[in-house]
Amino acid sequence: MQQLTGIHHVTAITSSAEKIYEFFNEILGMRLVKKTVNQDDIETYHLFFADDAGNAGTDMTFFDFKGASKGKHGTNEIARTSFRVPDDKAVSYFLDRFEQFNVKHEGIQEMFGKKILPFEDFDGQLYQIISDEHDNGVAPGTPWKNGPVPEAYGIYGLGPVFINVSQFTAFKAAFEKVYLFKETASEGKYHLFETGKGGNGASVIIVDDVESSSAYQGYGTIHHVAFRVPDEAVLNEWVERLQQFNLPNSGYIDRYFFKSLYARLSMPILFEIATDGPGFMGDEPYETLGEKLSLPPFLESKREEIEAQVRHIDTVRSH
Repeated sequence: MQQLTGIHHVTAITSSAEKIYEFFNEILGMRLVKKTVNQDDIETYHLFFADDAGNAGTDMTFFDFKGASKGKHGTNEIARTSFRVPDDKAVSYFLDRFEQFNVKHEGIQEMFGKKILPFEDFDGQLYQIISDEHDNGVAPGTPWKNGPVPEAYGIYGLGPVFINVSQFTAFKAAFEKVYLFKETASEGKYHLFETGKGGNGASVIIVDDVESSSAYQGYGTIHHVAFRVPDEAVLNEWVERLQQFNLPNSGYIDRYFFKSLYARLSMPILFEIATDGPGFMGDEPYETLGEKLSLPPFLESKREEIEAQVRHIDTVRSH
């Protein structure tokens, strides 16, 4: 059985598509590589922020569900997303940048031998910058070449995703058995799990949290995390694997930009497995990625209806 190769993407919920676009583009310097809609709820935007060309393993995505209430952080949730930067100097750069833009942060810290900088956005969504200075695992992407952050300091991939659980021993056993991650280190209540080549881009940090009350989903929280597989053939092997474990799952789903498989290892935590390709370059040129509303072919016939339902967001940067 081929292991998962790392983190593919993280999808979260925002209160404002406009504000999250500004936060990710102008402050974090992550490129909007695709402006599309939730394929299961066409009134909702699905925005993809990633590296220079939208490489797998680099994208954080957002839904802006109409009428969503604010979520609550706690135990039994996917709690925090990490963004990889090349080295410790880049972490310091973002500390200065967050001070400049009044971004709430917790200062530079260290975890599992890596410099980190925890911070949050206007919704209380939790993130951290993490240094690749001593990283030898799965390769990152490429920083946005024409963004507001210098390439030498730019975000170029996703790092460890934090998952808070109230029953750590049971969750660990199931996570290792089904998804084949292995625990490689621990610091107090924080447990580091890795897959594939390991390193920042192939890690999950499971937090043994018996003290917090249960989280609930809403804006400011994470909807799901996706793990990477190279292609459709391996994805189908994982479909069979989840069926062998009698784990309820979606089966194979074609998301056009990638192929997917969804399952809940533990309620309410949703995991996706997604292929590295085809990617985001098929329907827009590199120079204008994310500037128009992009729709998969099966929704193209509904373009007029969809454009009437989702409010316009100006994402043109090429000029």
